[in-house]
Amino acid sequence: MTLSPVFAGVDEAGRGPMAGPVVAAAAILTEEQSERLVSAGLRDSKKMTPLRREKVFSLMGELGVIWAAQAASVERIDKINILRATLWAMRRSVERLPSRLFDGVLVDGDKEIPDLIWPQRVCPHGDDVYPQISAASVVAKVLRDRAMVALDRLYPAYGFASHKGYGTKAHRNALEAMGPSPIHRKSFHWRGPA
Repeated sequence: MTLSPVFAGVDEAGRGPMAGPVVAAAAILTEEQSERLVSAGLRDSKKMTPLRREKVFSLMGELGVIWAAQAASVERIDKINILRATLWAMRRSVERLPSRLFDGVLVDGDKEIPDLIWPQRVCPHGDDVYPQISAASVVAKVLRDRAMVALDRLYPAYGFASHKGYGTKAHRNALEAMGPSPIHRKSFHWRGPA
């Protein structure tokens, strides 16, 4: 009997914001884990409420889902650009998985991960198609959101806990009034207040 290949899914959260890290995650799901998580509402993390993401993330822990994550700092983003920082974090998250447990990688989006030693397939909109990419999407989003809430305590005037660094009107107005914080991406070009 030959076994079907096992694919790890990989995705990121936080490419678009003006502040904070970008976080990538990789996840491996068994068939049973996949079925349980999809039944519990697993899908593209952007299409889930924060409460649903947290519940699914908690269930992943209960089910023993194997995942790994890597953040790319604002300094790395500014030094090498957001795309390269994202791909670096994706590669690092995959490399942190136990290599004996998967045969290849499904990458959300349209860019291959450079220097990855496993076979990979790019999957545009894969976070809404492949449960292992959806799981990685949830891990990345939950971890990044938690990081932004923690950073809000250091820089409360910017409102990071509410907008997570995205370019909302309130965020742009705060940036215009106070200038950038140490966690703002200096390589991003911001418009003035809304």
